[in-house]
Amino acid sequence: MSAERKNVVVLGAGTAGTMVVNKLRKVLPEDEWAITVVDRDDIHDYQPGYLFIPFRINKPTQIRKAKLPFIAEGVRVIFAEIERVDPQGRTVHLADGRRLDYDQLVIATGTTPRPDQTDGMLGEQWHGDVGEFYTYDGAIALRRSLEEFTGGRLVVHITELPIKCPVAPLEFAFLADDYFTRKGMRDRVEIVFVTPLDGAFTKPMASKRLGKLLTRKGISLETDFMIERVDQERKVITSYDEREIGYDLLVTVPLNMGADFVAASGLGDELNYVPVDKHTSRSTAYDTIWALGDASNIPTSKAGSVAHFSVEVFVENVQDAIAGRPLSRSFDGHANCFIESGKGKALLLDFNYDTEPMGGTFPLPTVGPMSLLKESRANHLGKLAFRHLYWSALLPGHPLGLSADMTLTGKVPVA
Repeated sequence: MSAERKNVVVLGAGTAGTMVVNKLRKVLPEDEWAITVVDRDDIHDYQPGYLFIPFRINKPTQIRKAKLPFIAEGVRVIFAEIERVDPQGRTVHLADGRRLDYDQLVIATGTTPRPDQTDGMLGEQWHGDVGEFYTYDGAIALRRSLEEFTGGRLVVHITELPIKCPVAPLEFAFLADDYFTRKGMRDRVEIVFVTPLDGAFTKPMASKRLGKLLTRKGISLETDFMIERVDQERKVITSYDEREIGYDLLVTVPLNMGADFVAASGLGDELNYVPVDKHTSRSTAYDTIWALGDASNIPTSKAGSVAHFSVEVFVENVQDAIAGRPLSRSFDGHANCFIESGKGKALLLDFNYDTEPMGGTFPLPTVGPMSLLKESRANHLGKLAFRHLYWSALLPGHPLGLSADMTLTGKVPVA
């Protein structure tokens, strides 16, 4: 009789969780390892597509699919709410009373907008004059708000970082400029970009370039704005230093937080993100727990590219851990982000923990076809095409031909 199988339990079947189970099912012997993934429902959204819904660039049906067809055979799928994790007992407690024992646990439950954490943000005008595009329902509602907007001040606002896809609010501002220009009413719309940062973006070189792009498009930049409250009746947002910014339509990015069960399990920081070694994704507190995608506290963008590259590293490291070997791979924080800039163009950033975004070409030196830190049509087409690649290759765990490590080949410093 064979020995009882060991258990890998993955919490979350979003981008990172789906890639993890599909890749692990290929490398872990099925007669030795059971793999279980837990999520609350069977809905999988291509979240970068939320940005495009308000501008009718993507149809809602293009970004929402069922989860099950993308999960490999031989993976047990449970749809349930997660109550807590007992790391000492190596057990996951589900809200319906079930318990799952694990030998290796992967937390990949992402991050969620929490408008309830800002005074006045959730009110009668939520998904009306106060909108957001970080959820499916919010993006649909915002499409209607933009269509009905007749002019005035559009404020695009970030509550606090980190947030999912940190370039997305900038993209929204750029696309709004293009949208109202095409509608022939740009002269009746004042666009203001409000951020808690001291510039347009976190990376200084990219911030400089993106700040110039905001200026060129006539978009005002308000920096160092730490929001305290929203007054929906007066249509004003107020910072902790009592600065006020009025709006006719507010498009906000609420505070982002990890899953509540992370806090209930004593596994998270103040925002419910799991502290991990930034190079291995392994919990700093428990060597049988890992956190991937947006669920961890690694100091790089909460973006799909980071989930992709870090999962590649994780799959090799977890095999080392199972075999009792030292972890052999190190994640360098590699991230790349397309930035829609309107008029059918986009920029592309490629960076890691230690290297600022640079100029040059991607993914091939001199050939590209995409350019770095520079607007191009090819970048825009690349972003649109990635949706197809996401469903057909990334989620199933097929190789994309991109190194998890950032390379400097084909890149040049920019002033």
